[in-house]
Amino acid sequence: MLLKAKRLYEFGSYSLDAVERVLLRDGQPVILPPKDLETLLVMVERAGHIVEKEELLETVWPGVFIEEGNLARHIFNLRQVLGDSPDGRKYIETIPKRGYRFVAAVHEDQEPAAAHPAAPQTSEQAPTVVPLGQKRSLWLWLLALSVALGVALGATGLREKLFRKSDATTIRSLAVLPLENLSHDPEQEYFADGMTEALTTELAQIGTLKVISRTSVMQYKRTKKLLPQIAKELGVDAVVEGAVQRSGDKVGITVQLIHAPTDRHLLAKSYERSLRDVLALQREIAHAIADEIKVKLTPQEQARLTTARSVNSEAHEAYLRGLYYYSAGHDEADPHKYDQLLKSSIEYFSQATQMDPNYAPAYAGMGIAYVWQSGSDRKGNLKAREAADKALQIDDSVGEAHYVLGWVAYFYDWNWPGAEKEFRRAIELNPSFGEAHYGYALYLNSAGRHDEAIAEIQRAQEVDPIVFTQKVDAGRIYACAGQYDRAIKQLRDAPDLKPNDYRVHDLLGDIYLYKGMQAESAAEYRKAAQLNGRRLELAAADAVSGNRTEASAILSDLANLPYQWVDWPVDLARRYASLGEKNLAMAWLEKAYNEHSYALLDIRCMREFDVLQSDPRFQDLLRRMNFTQ
Repeated sequence: MLLKAKRLYEFGSYSLDAVERVLLRDGQPVILPPKDLETLLVMVERAGHIVEKEELLETVWPGVFIEEGNLARHIFNLRQVLGDSPDGRKYIETIPKRGYRFVAAVHEDQEPAAAHPAAPQTSEQAPTVVPLGQKRSLWLWLLALSVALGVALGATGLREKLFRKSDATTIRSLAVLPLENLSHDPEQEYFADGMTEALTTELAQIGTLKVISRTSVMQYKRTKKLLPQIAKELGVDAVVEGAVQRSGDKVGITVQLIHAPTDRHLLAKSYERSLRDVLALQREIAHAIADEIKVKLTPQEQARLTTARSVNSEAHEAYLRGLYYYSAGHDEADPHKYDQLLKSSIEYFSQATQMDPNYAPAYAGMGIAYVWQSGSDRKGNLKAREAADKALQIDDSVGEAHYVLGWVAYFYDWNWPGAEKEFRRAIELNPSFGEAHYGYALYLNSAGRHDEAIAEIQRAQEVDPIVFTQKVDAGRIYACAGQYDRAIKQLRDAPDLKPNDYRVHDLLGDIYLYKGMQAESAAEYRKAAQLNGRRLELAAADAVSGNRTEASAILSDLANLPYQWVDWPVDLARRYASLGEKNLAMAWLEKAYNEHSYALLDIRCMREFDVLQSDPRFQDLLRRMNFTQ
């Protein structure tokens, strides 16, 4: 076979093969995304000269509009790989407002074409990737080449040099970083995000492995942070990163498993499957990762990862869209946009079940979306339970469906034994399912089992370390347990808390009130009122400050207003109770009960109601809510 002439560029300890598009460091392949490599090649070929930004963009992304920020991200990635200095002077220099210059000395070596014998056949066939088309990413090919080389030369020990392994026993936690959308088509972003979530879910069902939830991980999409820093923030030993591309009825995916502290590649594989076999593909990848880090699988986990049914490709596409919109809604602060996104999520999950009536995850996804959309609404909760029941009729091992049943039993039915049973089953099936740990923590807190609630909210934060609501509710749980100083520290010091979110200051107002620190309590309530524009917090501040007349006047005005928000009756009851107005407090609690307000679930944590403990009406309310005495 006649090989093409090679064009090699050597600089420092690196060699760049311009024909094969391979970067080597000390003779070992360095895995680079294709656009990073193409950017590097353009600059190396023009070493010593300024390459204008416009030229780079047109050469690397011909005919495609790309923002300059995207180019800067690729330059940043290259500097990290090359071990460049922060100011870029070792390899890549930034020329302000113009472009970049490759400043290292480059030696070009042109090798002539030569005959080369065909590679010998090996007893083990290396994985190959069938091209998806002209837009096929070079990264998929590079990964496949690296894996093939490792298999073919495994007997010589080169494979161990290519992918040196750290002590596998140290990998007990990992995060699947957002998979790159290789199509570069924004309309296909849902597919990459959905595959990220699906792979996370598969790995999360391994009991001995802590897997960070998608909610926390997606915040690192397109980040410029280094892998060790990301891993430290998420509290994991390893990360999985990769890329995905869909073309027609085919899907190609590459994954790399990286030991975060050392930035060492432990595994690199490429796959291609029909969309009908995408469930089997997800489980095959999860199984390969589990094998690599020597995680012990139970017989049930082993069976799950080695079996998967085919799925209608259109149904799976609708399912991924449902995941995409649910995730977007879950992160949306604007109430109107939140509702619209969840509505779209439900519509796509519903489409998936119509196209494939035996697609259990789609029913479970629809149930979860209904849960977050419904609040105290009876119809929505019944739909959530119906969807979860259908999922479990198809597959009783879908942890998300058990979570939905647990949530509805707790949040809406006030069925305490049923809720605990389903929450525990969801966690048993999916130990890294952060929402299940969170729901169970809220249940335990309402049930008065404070030590267990604290342990559970901590587990929730271990797999969901960057979820604002959980951080706030952790403070609420500490306060309910009477650990006020710990609650204050949580709300003041927890990373990523939003200092200007009114919920933080409203809760701090409660905690300072319970500690007897009236001035501090009033200040926090007024800060909350300033941030959310509500008068209810002003009434609370006046009540704490002893301004009973002003507080009563505000409450009288508010009591004549129509329904304002979901916990409106309970909030009014609390403020009346703080003024000693027992009859008015009970009247608003009864209204909350008739509306089935979920805010009543924390009634035993609200110290304002201590004045009602001896009132038979209050005790009867607790009995009707099925609270154990």
